[in-house]
Amino acid sequence: MATEPPVRAARESGGSRPVSTLLVVLLGMLTLPMAMSGTTVALPRIGAALDASGAALQWVVVGYFLAASSCMLVAGSLGDLYGRRRILTAGAALYTAGTLASAGAPHILLLDAARLVSGIGAAGVMASGGSLLAATFNGPARTRVFASLGTTAGLGLALGPTFSGWLVDAVGWRATFLSYAVVGAVILTGTRLLAESRAEVRPRVDRAGAATFIAGLALALFAVTQGSKAGWLSLGTLLPAAAAAALLIAFVRVEQGLARGGRDRPILDLRLARNPAFAGWAVGSFGLGAGTTGVLTFLPTYLQGVNGTTARAAGLTLLLMTAPVLALPPLGARLVNRGVPARHLLVLSLLLIAAGNAWLTTLHPGIPESALAGPLLTIGAGQGLSIGIIDAQAMSLVAPSEVGMASGFLNTVRGTTGALMLTVFGALLLTGELTESWHLALWTVTSLMTALALTTYVLLSRPAVGRRSARRNGWAQPSAQSTSKAAPKTAR
Repeated sequence: MATEPPVRAARESGGSRPVSTLLVVLLGMLTLPMAMSGTTVALPRIGAALDASGAALQWVVVGYFLAASSCMLVAGSLGDLYGRRRILTAGAALYTAGTLASAGAPHILLLDAARLVSGIGAAGVMASGGSLLAATFNGPARTRVFASLGTTAGLGLALGPTFSGWLVDAVGWRATFLSYAVVGAVILTGTRLLAESRAEVRPRVDRAGAATFIAGLALALFAVTQGSKAGWLSLGTLLPAAAAAALLIAFVRVEQGLARGGRDRPILDLRLARNPAFAGWAVGSFGLGAGTTGVLTFLPTYLQGVNGTTARAAGLTLLLMTAPVLALPPLGARLVNRGVPARHLLVLSLLLIAAGNAWLTTLHPGIPESALAGPLLTIGAGQGLSIGIIDAQAMSLVAPSEVGMASGFLNTVRGTTGALMLTVFGALLLTGELTESWHLALWTVTSLMTALALTTYVLLSRPAVGRRSARRNGWAQPSAQSTSKAAPKTAR
């Protein structure tokens, strides 16, 4: 991962059509979180309409996460090689087609399959969208742009349950997928307005690395899902787990071989994952997802099943948690640009999420919405404060030609977090009486978040050492000064 010379940095930075790029990427980042959070509200109606329950019904959400998680890294690296706009266009097309098929699915298995296709498309949109922004903006502008990305994702999370709850109650769950498909078509059309961005040197595609990573990660997530239902020592869990381990070991060896050879670029340069500073931001990204996914996904079902609330009311209640994710990312970016250490904000965010999950253990049947306001607002504040700064900080540690790889890695972490937490949280909710199981799950997440806050603090506590190590190993981006001189057209 060698540091790029100024000329190559200039080409890689792009800089043309920054407004169009920002608008199209933001529309994608608005729609995909809406489709995720909104679908959770629709699950009870989907189950009733298609006579589905249990694992088949949960795969409407889990399958989407699994497919997206498995393909993020590959999509980001392919964007570096073949063009980030091209991968974004292909992802938007797949997402739109899969969402249209979801709207018309007559059987739960067909709906699950359509959601898998949507997840693959979402991987292309999310990985390429982040890398396009990183290639187009630099310096404080990059921090502000990624803050707007966090704000937009927060808006999607906030509107998803409310919008989908309203549609489910008014015209049915199929209308939710149809509306998301329409926006997907708009994104697909908007990609025509974007300038292409890719690495100057285009080595051969790491087909072996891509195949082993996708298959290995997908099997690993499938094994986790199976273990929570069929038992961790069952044959249906152990076989895919063993196959996943073998494939991921093979993936590491393939990537190491390509790095030693120097002729072809690996899908994932393992030095990136070993960079302590980059790892710290990745751990923080995992924490933001781990502390919020369970509540975001399962609380609407609890409120509808135990309290008898409508889908619309459950969505409105969840707005308490998602509204801060809309409001706070600009504040986080402003604080960072004014000199507040970004790592301090991230650790504070993880501790706030831990406190919110602990506070939510007051959950009980018949609990009024007002009693949920404190814990949900605290969780949302923790997520919103840092969701817009992680990518900007992490991207500053890689060369411009590899922002797609870095974006894909971060989004893989996020997607894997979602799939794992859906499985773990869901498994914990089956351990006994529902409310008691909720308390167990929430205390488990609280402990995890506290540990992740400590880990993140340790990894990011010596940033000067991390930056020197990054430059010495070729991880760091050229300085802002050299980039601005070489690339005067780069958006600021």
